[in-house]
Amino acid sequence: MSLPKINLPVYDLVLPLSKTKVKFRPFTVKEQKILLLALESDKPDFINDNIKQIIKNCCITELDVDSLAAVDIEFFFINLRARSVGEQVELKYRCENIIDEQTEEVCKNRLDITYNLLDIKLDSEEYKDVIPLTSTVGVKMKFPDYSTLEKLRNSKSVAKAVFDVVVSCIEYIYDDDQFYYAKETKKEELNDFIESLNVDQFNKIQKFFEQMPKLQKVLNIKCSKCGFDHTIKIEGLENFFE
Repeated sequence: MSLPKINLPVYDLVLPLSKTKVKFRPFTVKEQKILLLALESDKPDFINDNIKQIIKNCCITELDVDSLAAVDIEFFFINLRARSVGEQVELKYRCENIIDEQTEEVCKNRLDITYNLLDIKLDSEEYKDVIPLTSTVGVKMKFPDYSTLEKLRNSKSVAKAVFDVVVSCIEYIYDDDQFYYAKETKKEELNDFIESLNVDQFNKIQKFFEQMPKLQKVLNIKCSKCGFDHTIKIEGLENFFE
């Protein structure tokens, strides 16, 4: 005789960058265990792999999680966490406002902050992923996934890592005649193309990364002790659950 199964609710979500519509269930104790193990680790690769595994377990829609941009994974996980554990997050923040200029005495009042995870949105939806380099030639970029960002963080050579990230994020190159898709092009050819650009053209591509939309929450809090108005910006998956 088999044990009874508990039915879980199903939620709809639209990922902000890919615009993919997905259905998911809340995570269970099984996924909670995976999450706790991830949070105990100080290895970014292990944390990211486990977050993606939780999404794969809970996503009902067929979805290639590994190909998602990092921002879409973060947005998915934030919503998954909100529906599984609770929408409200409590943070503690210490007021570092100087209340006496002569003695440089700091307020140090503890502020208890609560905000809703479902209120977290992209800081901007205005971005240009098609970048003209000349009057006839340009590139279409894609947003980096988690593995690409990890290569950048872990690389001993920042310059080489930046170059590798740029190449890996090319979706296609175009001219007046046709599109040249990166997945159908040898990496050496893509490297040669990027190396052939002048500084101004390469800076246009770098600007794409500088202006990438991020998930963030801006909190405006007044200190209950000294009255100072704080503007607290929270971004990055690890900071949403402090």
